[in-house]
Amino acid sequence: MSNTDMEHIKRVYAEADLLHSEADVEQAIDAMAASITADWENANPVIFSIMNGGLVIGGKLLTKLNFPLEAGYMHATRYRNTTNGHELEWKVRPHIDFSDRPVLIVDDILDEGHTLAAIVDFCKEQGASDVRIAVLVDKKHDRKARPEMQAHYIGIEIEDRYIFGYGMDYHGYWRNAPGIFAVKGM
Repeated sequence: MSNTDMEHIKRVYAEADLLHSEADVEQAIDAMAASITADWENANPVIFSIMNGGLVIGGKLLTKLNFPLEAGYMHATRYRNTTNGHELEWKVRPHIDFSDRPVLIVDDILDEGHTLAAIVDFCKEQGASDVRIAVLVDKKHDRKARPEMQAHYIGIEIEDRYIFGYGMDYHGYWRNAPGIFAVKGM
């Protein structure tokens, strides 16, 4: 990356609008964990974080779920560090057998949901007894891949802006931002 490009990445963060502070996000994660625990503590689930976006929320949630579970990850993407989606690309399929078991898919955001829809379909086709979705952020708009698609566990609902932080990126950067930020003007 050139110095000019890196300066742009730094400027995006410096000028971004803070939508939810780190404390707000942590409180939302605690509430999600309580709901998931209430529903799944006796279910023997497999919990899959979706890389790379689900890395932060998956790690945070796992430490708050005080019941037996198996955890793994999947890596499927449509974005490839850009802001526009492409065809689904599998980078890593799950390595845990989840046939006849409930599956919780954990991801950073439900935006249009094309990637999540394909992953849900994959899990059902592979024999999961139930498939549910937990997302840190649900972006509010009417462009969902499937009109009926909804996450079962949502940390925060956000307006339709380009956001980053807590696992969500801006051109591959700022997944580590301590809060949820919106790009100025987007």
